[in-house]
Amino acid sequence: MAETTVLLVDDQALVREGMAMVLGRQPGLRIVGEADDGRAGVQLARLHRPDVVLMDVRMPVLDGIEATREIVAQRPQTRVLILTTFDLDEYAFNGLRAGASGFLLKDARSADLVAAVRTVAAGEAVVSPRITRTLLDHYRAGPIAPPERERLLEELTVREREVLVAIARGRSNTEIAGELFLSESTVKTHVGRVLAKLGARDRVHAVIWAHRHGLV
Repeated sequence: MAETTVLLVDDQALVREGMAMVLGRQPGLRIVGEADDGRAGVQLARLHRPDVVLMDVRMPVLDGIEATREIVAQRPQTRVLILTTFDLDEYAFNGLRAGASGFLLKDARSADLVAAVRTVAAGEAVVSPRITRTLLDHYRAGPIAPPERERLLEELTVREREVLVAIARGRSNTEIAGELFLSESTVKTHVGRVLAKLGARDRVHAVIWAHRHGLV
């Protein structure tokens, strides 16, 4: 198993220590640095080039949303997982626009934290169910998608629609492969094509798109 490097960015020392304790015990995960504000987080991300950054939202000097935007702009391969006590749409929506790969509420269990880190490191997205609900409500409250977006459904093959529905239901590539009797490499290919056809940056956007258009 390839090692996954993790950077912790949170202004509360106890939170960082807790995450370091949980993740540091896991095989294949290594903490490469800790920062207590967003600006220091950006600098450490540039220095260590971590696979995953666990990012708080409200911090001094530079908040987590802006820090996420800078880190992703510098190195798109780095996946940012935002940890927040707030399941409010403004944070989730702005975080998505900044390039976050997912969100997890700080009251999540240790096992969920570990699973989330491994999931985003694998290139997939993580969104807490409560935040997912808020995000979908936010998007539904927005303007109706233009007709050309509706026609994108017609561009998807039957198999691609099946994959999109599975993504929208929160399935991982491994689970989709099992359900559709495909290899994981084939599933990855289908996922890539679905995202490209929808113009979706990642799986989270694909989930929102699927819900908005009534696929699930």
